[in-house]
Amino acid sequence: MTKDYFSTLTPEERHILKDKGTEAPFSGEYNTHFEAGIFTCRACDNPLYESNTKFNSGCGWPSFDDEIEGAITRYEDLSGGRLRTEICCKKCNGHLGHIFEGEQITIKDTRHCVNSLSIRFKAYSKLQRATFGAGCFWSVERLFKATEGVYHSSVGYMGGDTEMPTYEEVCSGITNHAEVVNVYFNPEKVSYSNLLNLFWANHNPTTLNQQGLDSGTQYRSIIFYHTELQLKEIEQSIKEHQINWENEIVTQVICSSKFFRAEEYHQNYLNKNNLGSCGI
Repeated sequence: MTKDYFSTLTPEERHILKDKGTEAPFSGEYNTHFEAGIFTCRACDNPLYESNTKFNSGCGWPSFDDEIEGAITRYEDLSGGRLRTEICCKKCNGHLGHIFEGEQITIKDTRHCVNSLSIRFKAYSKLQRATFGAGCFWSVERLFKATEGVYHSSVGYMGGDTEMPTYEEVCSGITNHAEVVNVYFNPEKVSYSNLLNLFWANHNPTTLNQQGLDSGTQYRSIIFYHTELQLKEIEQSIKEHQINWENEIVTQVICSSKFFRAEEYHQNYLNKNNLGSCGI
């Protein structure tokens, strides 16, 4: 007897997963959700997507550029008078959405367009968070993204005075935000102190608002701590690294505040555009 995965769903969830419906764009709870964890099928709890494959396509639905291997079934869909590829959960065959290619938004050039009502997010409890500002966030992100033990990184803005700042506003200096990289890491594979060492080794912490040719408050040397333990490690790390500099380390150390994820074209910018560095 085939198990009924859909009987316990709400009418709205059943309309999507069983009847192949579509939720209204920009209405889903996961459209702009970028925490670290895993997305599972809302009907059968089958793991579908790692959160480090999620991106903001601007389409109004959660977007992923890759699935967990073996999690998705693809079908030819001729509804609506055009050919599309439908994606369904491999375990229960619940409807998730559609997949599109050739839009050139991510390196993998693939977009799984998924209904929020088809999926459920589960946060990873073992990951920790770190946030650093060390000049232009393009190179800072590449640095941490390539570090073993870093699960996910994204660039954005923190420490300012306004909500939802744009890149142009941040660069103007009027919002007081810093360009930062937000990192989720596995402390069993890379320690916070090692991330701090990477931070010190790859910028000049004695020039508060300037890195190379880049100058302005958005380029300031700054660490946002997320726990009191991180604060203690930062303070000890500053003492240890001060001997490497003739001038005083002026890096700001501030309690973390709201992180505003930068526009999608900034994410993984150097790798997407085959650029070597922006010279932090």
